[in-house]
Amino acid sequence: MFRSLADIEQLERTPYEQSIPARTTYGLIERAARLHAARDAFVYLPDGDTSTRSERITYGELLANIHRAANLFRSLGVGPQDSVAILAPNMPSTHYALWGAQVAGRACPVNFMLQPDHVAALLDAANANVVVALGANPLLDVASAVRRVPGIENKTVLWIGDGFEVQLAQQPAQLQFDPQLSPHRIASLFHTGGTTGAPKLVQHTHGNEAHTSWFAHMFYGFDEHTVEINGFPLFHVAGAFVYGLALLAIGATQVLPTVLGMRHPEFVRNYWKFCERERVTALACVPTILANLCNLAVDADISTVKVAYTGGSPLPTELADRFERERGIPVRNILGMTECSGLVSIEPFAAPRVPGSAGLRLPYSEVKVRDDGVVMLRGPHVSPGYTDPARNAGMFEDGWIVSGDLGHIDAQGYLHVTGRAKDLIIRGSHNIDPQLVEDAFLAHPAVAMCAVVGEPDAHAGEVPAAFVSLKPGAAADPDALLAAVAPSVYERPAVPRRVVVMDALPVTAVGKVYKPALRSRAAETKLRELFAPLLDGRGFTVTVSESGRATVRIAGPADAGLESRLCAALGAIALAADIGFENASPPRS
Repeated sequence: MFRSLADIEQLERTPYEQSIPARTTYGLIERAARLHAARDAFVYLPDGDTSTRSERITYGELLANIHRAANLFRSLGVGPQDSVAILAPNMPSTHYALWGAQVAGRACPVNFMLQPDHVAALLDAANANVVVALGANPLLDVASAVRRVPGIENKTVLWIGDGFEVQLAQQPAQLQFDPQLSPHRIASLFHTGGTTGAPKLVQHTHGNEAHTSWFAHMFYGFDEHTVEINGFPLFHVAGAFVYGLALLAIGATQVLPTVLGMRHPEFVRNYWKFCERERVTALACVPTILANLCNLAVDADISTVKVAYTGGSPLPTELADRFERERGIPVRNILGMTECSGLVSIEPFAAPRVPGSAGLRLPYSEVKVRDDGVVMLRGPHVSPGYTDPARNAGMFEDGWIVSGDLGHIDAQGYLHVTGRAKDLIIRGSHNIDPQLVEDAFLAHPAVAMCAVVGEPDAHAGEVPAAFVSLKPGAAADPDALLAAVAPSVYERPAVPRRVVVMDALPVTAVGKVYKPALRSRAAETKLRELFAPLLDGRGFTVTVSESGRATVRIAGPADAGLESRLCAALGAIALAADIGFENASPPRS
């Protein structure tokens, strides 16, 4: 178990091949199944009721079903250059498809909440002619979304819960072909870069995925007796590797909470009861989940829970302190990227938490900080690049990943991430780190979550705007909240121009605060303020896309003079827009 950078450096004196028992994803799972065949790999919860019996899958059963899935895919023509697209939640059958696809060919897990056109583009870019998707399900309607994907009628679609398991059962439990796996063979394609634009698929080799998944447990302090709740989707590297294959590689148990994961309201209400029932030892979180668990009363014996790991977005020190103080569970932080199979650095469980830290680098890897403050890394977990080589520029440089994170490395080797280069708010020529402003708001007793983004401004370019959600039962006026927090913001230019209180902040499928939506809202608010006096009582609507383009609709007849004044206002804050009048000609850019 790692405690310091010295422990990592000690391991690195051993040749790499002697430090890792298998260098393919299949090799790690096959080894765990040999050693722990009768142990539970998965405990699947069909619903959020603690009285409902769970479905338990042993390692022996997992390996047999991976073999069956690989045999099925190969019989459908899937080879090393082909992909199996997977649109399904984190449940046992999805794991069979994910790991079986990596044996027969490549796995391409896809976010089933993406727009149909985007899904179609990803399938084409991945060369995926076989699709595994969740069939009809009362809790989660993936099936109708899949049927809307252009060209899906030309694919072979296998439906989980509606035929896929029957087809698996008809296959032999042993591999019927030699997969000829190697550390350098492409195992999977994971999409990244948001939900719009051209496909951006990251290639993972078997060696990439095996590296992060094997060495993670040495930081976590996990072994085959670990029981972890993994409510993350498998189209995200957290669900698949950080909290997924990292557990499968050592024979540990994952509790998979319903098809909705951490979005299932009854499961969340009974979260602590499930921890007691399943004797959970570890929690897999992002900061928003930690905040929700802080607000959830403990109504069960949770003495078995030893640690909560969190990542995906910066961990506010105040939130970690509060969770440890109120729940008695240590918190440790992780930094990950899709481009390196999910892990850059991890805080060791066996060492004290270092406030503001993202932990120590993985063994046999390098992390450095450029002169401009951007974090870079390289090692066996670094992807060979995107499927479209043109997308590699600026991200992959001579074997290094340019992370886009800003940070520094302290004297003990801990990486500290201070923000994202693209998240920086530039007020005039002054750089503002939103995380430090968010920390100031999170120290307020009424605030549960906070996200600070740039709001367009005619004089400064952009100024900070804070969006907050409050703790249950708390009340706070935005102006009063700003007045209370402003004195503790680290510098005067970083004090937000406005505070917006929301019932809940928008989050991604894995629970990260989704700042693009907040930037759009900040821009819309600014435009309404600018336009209201110019329109002199006319009704109007304003929307701003995540790409930063505004759409303005104005009641009444077209007015060239008014349109000119609106365009001038838009130009002052450097926003492009489509302006249209009701019952007038089509809008002009």
